[in-house]
Amino acid sequence: MTSTLTALVLVGTLTPSPAPSSSELLGRQVLAALGEHGVSGEVVRVVDHDVRPGVEKDMGPGDAWPAIRERVLAADILVLATPIWMGQPSSVTKRVLERLDAELSEQDEQSRLLTYGKVAAVAVVGNEDGAHHTSAELFQALNDVGFSLAPGAVTYWVGRAMETQDYQDLDETPEPVATATATLASNTAHLAKLLAGAPFPPS
Repeated sequence: MTSTLTALVLVGTLTPSPAPSSSELLGRQVLAALGEHGVSGEVVRVVDHDVRPGVEKDMGPGDAWPAIRERVLAADILVLATPIWMGQPSSVTKRVLERLDAELSEQDEQSRLLTYGKVAAVAVVGNEDGAHHTSAELFQALNDVGFSLAPGAVTYWVGRAMETQDYQDLDETPEPVATATATLASNTAHLAKLLAGAPFPPS
Protein backbone atom coordinates (compact mmCIF):
# COMPACT_ATOMS: atom_id res chain seq x y z
CA MET A 1 0.00 0.00 0.00
CA THR A 2 1.35 3.44 -0.89
CA SER A 3 1.94 5.53 2.20
CA THR A 4 0.43 8.99 2.25
CA LEU A 5 0.61 9.65 5.99
CA THR A 6 3.49 9.68 8.46
CA ALA A 7 3.70 9.02 12.17
CA LEU A 8 6.21 9.86 14.88
CA VAL A 9 6.39 7.74 18.04
CA LEU A 10 7.98 9.54 20.99
CA VAL A 11 8.97 7.03 23.65
CA GLY A 12 9.08 8.30 27.23
CA THR A 13 11.05 5.45 28.79
CA LEU A 14 13.59 6.46 31.45
CA THR A 15 16.03 3.90 30.02
CA PRO A 16 18.58 5.11 27.45
CA SER A 17 19.38 3.06 24.34
CA PRO A 18 20.44 0.38 23.64
CA ALA A 19 18.78 -1.19 26.68
CA PRO A 20 15.39 -2.79 25.89
CA SER A 21 12.23 -0.85 26.70
CA SER A 22 8.69 -2.15 27.10
CA SER A 23 7.18 1.21 26.18
CA GLU A 24 9.30 1.33 23.03
CA LEU A 25 8.20 -2.20 22.16
CA LEU A 26 4.53 -1.25 22.40
CA GLY A 27 5.20 1.98 20.52
CA ARG A 28 6.80 0.03 17.69
CA GLN A 29 3.85 -2.34 17.64
CA VAL A 30 1.56 0.68 17.23
CA LEU A 31 3.73 1.93 14.36
CA ALA A 32 3.59 -1.50 12.71
CA ALA A 33 -0.21 -1.53 13.06
CA LEU A 34 -0.40 1.95 11.53
CA GLY A 35 1.69 0.61 8.66
CA GLU A 36 -1.18 -1.70 7.78
CA HIS A 37 -3.17 1.46 6.99
CA GLY A 38 -0.56 3.06 4.76
CA VAL A 39 1.22 5.04 7.46
CA SER A 40 5.02 5.14 7.60
CA GLY A 41 7.02 6.55 10.47
CA GLU A 42 9.84 6.53 12.97
CA VAL A 43 10.49 6.03 16.67
CA VAL A 44 12.43 8.44 18.87
CA ARG A 45 13.50 7.48 22.39
CA VAL A 46 13.41 10.93 23.98
CA VAL A 47 15.81 10.14 26.84
CA ASP A 48 18.58 9.65 24.26
CA HIS A 49 18.36 13.37 23.45
CA ASP A 50 19.12 16.44 25.56
CA VAL A 51 15.61 17.84 25.76
CA ARG A 52 15.87 20.76 28.16
CA PRO A 53 13.19 21.65 30.70
CA GLY A 54 10.98 24.58 29.77
CA VAL A 55 7.93 25.66 27.81
CA GLU A 56 9.59 27.38 24.85
CA LYS A 57 10.22 26.08 21.33
CA ASP A 58 13.95 26.44 21.89
CA MET A 59 15.63 26.55 25.28
CA GLY A 60 19.00 27.59 23.91
CA PRO A 61 22.30 26.04 22.82
CA GLY A 62 22.37 22.26 23.09
CA ASP A 63 18.60 21.85 23.39
CA ALA A 64 17.53 18.84 21.33
CA TRP A 65 13.83 19.71 21.30
CA PRO A 66 13.84 22.00 18.23
CA ALA A 67 14.97 19.11 16.00
CA ILE A 68 12.40 16.76 17.53
CA ARG A 69 9.73 19.46 17.18
CA GLU A 70 10.43 19.66 13.45
CA ARG A 71 9.68 15.94 13.22
CA VAL A 72 6.49 16.38 15.27
CA LEU A 73 5.26 19.12 12.93
CA ALA A 74 6.22 17.14 9.84
CA ALA A 75 4.20 14.09 10.93
CA ASP A 76 0.46 13.58 10.55
CA ILE A 77 0.24 11.38 13.64
CA LEU A 78 1.99 11.67 17.01
CA VAL A 79 2.10 8.65 19.32
CA LEU A 80 3.27 9.07 22.91
CA ALA A 81 4.46 5.78 24.41
CA THR A 82 5.06 5.95 28.14
CA PRO A 83 5.66 3.74 31.13
CA ILE A 84 3.71 4.28 34.34
CA TRP A 85 5.69 5.46 37.35
CA MET A 86 3.85 6.01 40.64
CA GLY A 87 0.59 5.99 38.73
CA GLN A 88 1.75 8.79 36.41
CA PRO A 89 3.23 9.22 32.94
CA SER A 90 7.02 9.19 33.12
CA SER A 91 8.94 12.41 33.78
CA VAL A 92 10.35 12.18 30.24
CA THR A 93 6.83 12.07 28.79
CA LYS A 94 5.78 14.99 30.97
CA ARG A 95 8.73 16.98 29.67
CA VAL A 96 7.49 16.36 26.13
CA LEU A 97 4.09 17.74 27.16
CA GLU A 98 5.76 20.80 28.70
CA ARG A 99 7.68 21.47 25.50
CA LEU A 100 4.52 21.01 23.42
CA ASP A 101 2.98 23.81 25.49
CA ALA A 102 4.92 26.24 23.29
CA GLU A 103 2.61 25.33 20.40
CA LEU A 104 -0.14 27.38 22.03
CA SER A 105 1.73 30.48 20.85
CA GLU A 106 2.28 29.27 17.27
CA GLN A 107 -0.32 29.89 14.56
CA ASP A 108 -0.62 29.66 10.82
CA GLU A 109 -1.84 32.44 8.52
CA GLN A 110 -5.45 31.55 9.40
CA SER A 111 -4.88 31.77 13.17
CA ARG A 112 -4.92 28.00 13.68
CA LEU A 113 -2.42 26.17 15.87
CA LEU A 114 0.22 24.40 13.79
CA THR A 115 -0.90 21.14 15.41
CA TYR A 116 -4.46 21.46 14.11
CA GLY A 117 -5.18 18.61 11.73
CA LYS A 118 -2.65 16.34 13.42
CA VAL A 119 -3.87 13.25 15.26
CA ALA A 120 -2.45 11.84 18.48
CA ALA A 121 -2.59 8.44 20.19
CA VAL A 122 -1.16 6.93 23.35
CA ALA A 123 0.53 3.66 24.35
CA VAL A 124 1.02 2.84 28.05
CA VAL A 125 2.85 0.07 29.88
CA GLY A 126 3.41 -0.57 33.57
CA ASN A 127 3.52 -3.02 36.42
CA GLU A 128 0.81 -1.32 38.40
CA ASP A 129 -2.66 0.08 37.88
CA GLY A 130 -2.98 3.50 36.31
CA ALA A 131 -3.28 3.07 32.54
CA HIS A 132 -6.62 4.87 32.37
CA HIS A 133 -5.39 7.72 34.56
CA THR A 134 -2.19 8.03 32.52
CA SER A 135 -4.00 8.06 29.18
CA ALA A 136 -6.49 10.62 30.52
CA GLU A 137 -3.63 12.97 31.47
CA LEU A 138 -2.04 12.62 28.05
CA PHE A 139 -5.33 12.93 26.14
CA GLN A 140 -6.19 16.20 27.89
CA ALA A 141 -2.73 17.71 27.37
CA LEU A 142 -2.49 16.66 23.72
CA ASN A 143 -5.95 18.02 22.95
CA ASP A 144 -5.11 21.29 24.73
CA VAL A 145 -2.17 21.88 22.40
CA GLY A 146 -4.18 21.19 19.26
CA PHE A 147 -4.07 17.46 18.51
CA SER A 148 -7.20 15.51 17.59
CA LEU A 149 -7.99 12.11 19.11
CA ALA A 150 -9.87 9.27 17.49
CA PRO A 151 -12.11 6.88 19.43
CA GLY A 152 -10.04 4.17 21.08
CA ALA A 153 -6.83 6.18 20.83
CA VAL A 154 -4.99 4.21 23.51
CA THR A 155 -3.50 0.76 23.86
CA TYR A 156 -2.02 -0.44 27.12
CA TRP A 157 -0.73 -3.31 29.20
CA VAL A 158 -0.33 -3.44 32.97
CA GLY A 159 1.06 -6.37 34.88
CA ARG A 160 -0.26 -7.80 38.12
CA ALA A 161 0.08 -5.53 41.13
CA MET A 162 3.32 -5.70 43.12
CA GLU A 163 4.99 -8.06 40.66
CA THR A 164 7.96 -7.50 38.37
CA GLN A 165 7.04 -8.85 34.95
CA ASP A 166 7.60 -6.40 32.07
CA TYR A 167 5.64 -6.25 28.83
CA GLN A 168 8.82 -7.06 26.90
CA ASP A 169 9.15 -10.30 28.92
CA LEU A 170 5.87 -11.76 27.67
CA ASP A 171 6.09 -14.73 25.33
CA GLU A 172 3.42 -13.21 23.09
CA THR A 173 1.24 -10.14 22.88
CA PRO A 174 -2.01 -10.66 24.83
CA GLU A 175 -5.04 -10.71 22.54
CA PRO A 176 -6.76 -7.74 24.25
CA VAL A 177 -3.63 -5.62 23.77
CA ALA A 178 -3.31 -6.65 20.13
CA THR A 179 -6.98 -5.80 19.58
CA ALA A 180 -6.64 -2.40 21.27
CA THR A 181 -3.53 -1.65 19.19
CA ALA A 182 -5.33 -2.58 15.98
CA THR A 183 -8.31 -0.38 16.89
CA LEU A 184 -6.03 2.52 17.76
CA ALA A 185 -4.23 2.21 14.44
CA SER A 186 -7.37 1.88 12.34
CA ASN A 187 -9.24 4.77 13.93
CA THR A 188 -6.21 7.05 14.17
CA ALA A 189 -5.22 6.51 10.54
CA HIS A 190 -8.84 7.02 9.45
CA LEU A 191 -9.13 10.34 11.30
CA ALA A 192 -5.74 11.51 10.00
CA LYS A 193 -6.83 10.79 6.42
CA LEU A 194 -10.09 12.68 6.93
CA LEU A 195 -8.32 15.71 8.39
CA ALA A 196 -5.71 15.69 5.63
CA GLY A 197 -8.53 16.15 3.13
CA ALA A 198 -10.65 18.51 5.20
CA PRO A 199 -8.62 20.88 7.42
CA PHE A 200 -10.19 22.61 10.38
CA PRO A 201 -11.70 26.02 9.58
CA PRO A 202 -9.89 29.26 10.46
CA SER A 203 -10.07 30.16 14.14
